[in-house]
Amino acid sequence: ADSFREKLNQHYRWPSTYMFKFIVPSGKENAVRALFSIAPLSEKASANGKYTSVTFQLTMHSADAVIEIYITASKIEGLIAL
Repeated sequence: ADSFREKLNQHYRWPSTYMFKFIVPSGKENAVRALFSIAPLSEKASANGKYTSVTFQLTMHSADAVIEIYITASKIEGLIAL
């Protein structure tokens, strides 16, 4: 997490809008929606329908806040963070 934190701090001035993108098995979109209900989400199903990409933007106040979102999201079974 330290190297990711350093990269975030190099590329962003906080507070800043940060785009999150996750891929989840179809049927798990509600789990992502529940975590981030305050943000408008964009969803797109994969060609075979097995996965859905979920993208949203939030105003984040620090690199640690971004990392915390990834830690929370990682608890969703089958989630891939991009």
